Amino acid sequence: MKNRTLDRFLPRITVMDVRVLTFLTASALFAADEQRAALALRAQTDYERVFLTGAPQLRDTNACVQSVAAMLPVATPEELPLYQFQKGWCTLAGATITHEAASFQQAAADFDQAAASWPARNTFAAKKRPPEPQPSAFPVLAAIARLNAGAAEAKDLAAAVATHACPISVMPAERCEAVLQTGRQWLGALALRRNDIYAAAREFPPNATAWTAWVAGKRAVEDRKYADAVASYRVAVSAWDAQSHNSALPLLERVAPPMDLSAANAELGSTQLLAGDTKGAIATLNQALHLDPANAKALYYRALAHDAAGEKDAAIADYNLAARSALAKGGDESFGESHLYRGISLYRRKDYQQAEDEFTNALNFNIPESLRADAVAWRRLSAVASGSCEAARRDLEAAMPAASRFFPREEARSTISTCANTAHVVRNDP
Repeated sequence: MKNRTLDRFLPRITVMDVRVLTFLTASALFAADEQRAALALRAQTDYERVFLTGAPQLRDTNACVQSVAAMLPVATPEELPLYQFQKGWCTLAGATITHEAASFQQAAADFDQAAASWPARNTFAAKKRPPEPQPSAFPVLAAIARLNAGAAEAKDLAAAVATHACPISVMPAERCEAVLQTGRQWLGALALRRNDIYAAAREFPPNATAWTAWVAGKRAVEDRKYADAVASYRVAVSAWDAQSHNSALPLLERVAPPMDLSAANAELGSTQLLAGDTKGAIATLNQALHLDPANAKALYYRALAHDAAGEKDAAIADYNLAARSALAKGGDESFGESHLYRGISLYRRKDYQQAEDEFTNALNFNIPESLRADAVAWRRLSAVASGSCEAARRDLEAAMPAASRFFPREEARSTISTCANTAHVVRNDP
């Protein structure tokens, strides 16, 4: 009797349990959906705060990285590359504040992951929309992040820039275009590192005013149009100087190729010297040294300017400072550079034999190629000045064409002439 009664109620209990379980499951799913929606809203809000702000605070970039990262485990294949891109963007923005190489590398990894996830996004959404090309911004930003981390080159950057694919689902077209333009700026800067001025001129976009002016200055120097070069360099230096005082630069300007203002002023000052403006050169080189007191090239150029102005003691002091600054950098090239500057200082003191030894030491190290021909010419000039007239004079005449425009050719010709006249007198002395 009792069992029949229990049997009669079991179906009701089972149905009731199913209803309860269904309700609980639906509630759990609803709660999960609600939680996911909240996470998604938070991630989007934090990302937009960084993406739409010219110079976000570090707390905003950190919040964005954390909230977007929370979406990665629950993202659909369609959403995943977008969240990986957003995390990369916020990580990159934070890296420009902290200047940590590891943060730039992490941003590059995020952009790489976004690119790797893109095909699955197209597959997942194939029934809803046509496939979209992989955004050019992903590999371009990955390359830019690595370059900011200190990479010497950027593999496939040129191909990525040329692809010019900008799906609106990732970012507005104008922002995508700005990313590609920043990539082109890096291509131009990398060409300049290789000293390929003409490739740089082709790569820099028209809106890169400072860089295009800088390239124009370099081309003018090659053509020996020094006044034109000075004018172009001034445009570039002025633009970079203004940029250095702007603390609210947009992200893409902060990750664009940087210019060392001290080095830029040093090159401008050296060109003023070639143009015959010794006073202006010294003023500009003083500015370069104000920005970086250890800039050996700026000290060397200022020494040359003091030499040109007839200020012997100031020139010797700067040659010595240049030698010490170059030596402090360490490495074979720096050691060679240091010996060159010290040799010129000794030459100016008329210690020709010791100067010749220093120039020999410079050539025994891996001296920068741009200075090697000068070191050879200075060594031979020292030999001539110390009285070795015959072979040394011929060697000096052979070395001068390869020397830079900063080598004192007129002084060398005068020394050759004096040596030749002295040798003639000696040969005819009864």
